[in-house]
Amino acid sequence: MHQPLQLPVQQPPGCGMSNLLSSSASAACAILKGSVVCSTVRGNPYAGLVSHLRAAWLSGKTRPLEYRVAQLEALGRFLEEKKQDILEATALDMGKPSFEAYFTEILLCKNELNDTLNNLSHWMKDEHVDKNLVTQLDSAFIRKDPYGVVLIIAPWNYPIHLFLVPLIGAIAAGNCVVIKPSEISKNTEKLVAEMLTCYLDSDCFAVVTAGVEETTRLLENKFDYIFFTGSPSVGRIIMTAAAKHLTPVTLELGGKNPCYVSDTCDVQNVARRVAWGRFFNAGQTCIAPDYVLCSVEMQEKLMPALREAITEYFGSNPRESPDFARIVGDKQFKRVRALLSSGRVAIGGQTDEKERYIAPTVLADVQPSDPAMQEEIFGPILPIVVVANMDEAIDFINARPRPLAIYAFSCDSKVVNQVLERTSSGGFCGNDTLMHVTLTSLPFGGIGNSGLGKYHGKFTFDTFSHHRGCLHRNMGLEAINSPRYPPYTQQKLGLMTAAFEIKRKGMCTLL
Repeated sequence: MHQPLQLPVQQPPGCGMSNLLSSSASAACAILKGSVVCSTVRGNPYAGLVSHLRAAWLSGKTRPLEYRVAQLEALGRFLEEKKQDILEATALDMGKPSFEAYFTEILLCKNELNDTLNNLSHWMKDEHVDKNLVTQLDSAFIRKDPYGVVLIIAPWNYPIHLFLVPLIGAIAAGNCVVIKPSEISKNTEKLVAEMLTCYLDSDCFAVVTAGVEETTRLLENKFDYIFFTGSPSVGRIIMTAAAKHLTPVTLELGGKNPCYVSDTCDVQNVARRVAWGRFFNAGQTCIAPDYVLCSVEMQEKLMPALREAITEYFGSNPRESPDFARIVGDKQFKRVRALLSSGRVAIGGQTDEKERYIAPTVLADVQPSDPAMQEEIFGPILPIVVVANMDEAIDFINARPRPLAIYAFSCDSKVVNQVLERTSSGGFCGNDTLMHVTLTSLPFGGIGNSGLGKYHGKFTFDTFSHHRGCLHRNMGLEAINSPRYPPYTQQKLGLMTAAFEIKRKGMCTLL
C-alpha cells in the first residue's frame, strides 16, 4: 500500500524533518506508523507541504550561491556514502547489474554534479546584452531567477539518475523541490524516501512516496514548474494538470527509436553497438534502439553478428549471466512477452515468468503492422524491419511520431548526414547507440510525441531558471526621453527612428 506522504523522523545530525508541522498553519497532521500524513482545510493531503516549501523559497534561503553549492555537495555525499545501498536496491528491483547501475546511477550523476559545481558561479551571473542608442548609459541584462517550488516526477527504469539529474539543476537554479520517485521500483523508492532528506535541507526539499491516486492529488497543488519523465500517455495527464495552474512543464517521454543500418558498414561493430544499446538494462531504456531498418541482405549479415555479440556479452545462457537485468514487474513482463509473437524469433525468445526473465531476442522479418511495431518495446527485444534503401527508411521514420533518438550506421558519412538532415528527433547518434547522453554538453530531450523541453549540464540549470529581462535606467538625463512623449511630431518620430531602429548588416544609407 502506498503512503500518501512519507517524511523522515528526526535523527542527529543532518537528518531532520525541520519545522514542517509547526510552520504550516493550515495543516492538521496525524502521525501514522512513523509517517506523517497532512490534510488541509481544502482536503488536499499535500497542500501543507507545498505551502511550507513555498514559504522557505519566499524567504530567499535558496538564492545565495553558497547555499546552492552546499546542497549540491550534500548530493555528492549521498551518492558516495549510499553507493552500495543504491547498487543493492536497483539489483533487488530489477536485477540491474552493478556495472550498469554504477555507470548510470552514480558515475553519470557525479559527472552532472561536478559539471554544475564547476560552472555554477558563471551560470548564475547576469548576462549583459546589447543596447540601443537611448539606453547606452543604462544597464540591460538577463537575470537567472529560480521558478519557486518545483515538482520532479521520476520513473522506475533509472530510478536514481532520472530524479537526481533534474534535481541537480533545480537546486543549482535556486528552487525548492518536491521529489516523487517511482513506486514501481520499490526498494529504490524506499532508499530515496528514507535517506535523501538526511542530506538535504528539509525546509526546502521533500520526498513524497505515492501511487497513481496520491500523485493525482499531489498534482492538484500549484507548482511553479513540473519536470516529468515517463510515457506519452501519462505525460498528457501531467500537462493537463499543469495547465489548470498555467504551470510550465518539461516532459521527458519516449517512443520507438529507429536504427538505420546501411549496406556499407562494419557489420561486427554495428552488431556489438546495437546489441549493447538494446539489451543494456534489459532494454528498459527510453533511448534504446527500438527497431532496426535495413535491407534484406544486411539482415542476413546482421543475424550471425548479433548472435555472436549476445553470446560474447551474456554467454550461451544469458539467464545465468550476472550482467543481464530482469524486467521490473509482472505487468511489464507480460506486456513485453506478448510482443514476441511479431515476425519470427531468430535469436533468443526464452522467458521465465517467475524470474521476470526475457532472453535477449532478435525478431526477423517484422511487419509494420505487427504488435512489436505498435508501441515502445521497453524490453530486450529487437525487431528488424526490411526496407529497400535509405530513402525508404527515411520515409518509414518520417511517417511515424518523432522519436526520442534516431540512430544511423554507415561507413559513408554522407549516409549518416542524410538521415540526420531529413528526419526529426529529440537526439541523434551516428555509428553508435546511447552514447550521446553521456555528454553534459549536449541537450537531452524529446520533440513532439517524445517530449517537451531539454536538460543535462547547463541545459538543466536553464530549464529550472526563469530568464528575466531587466533594464535599469538612469534616473536623470530626462532630455533623452523627451522625443517619446506627447505631443507627437514628425521631428520626434525621426529622432525616435534614428535612436531605436535596427538595420540589416551590410546595408548603407545614402545621405
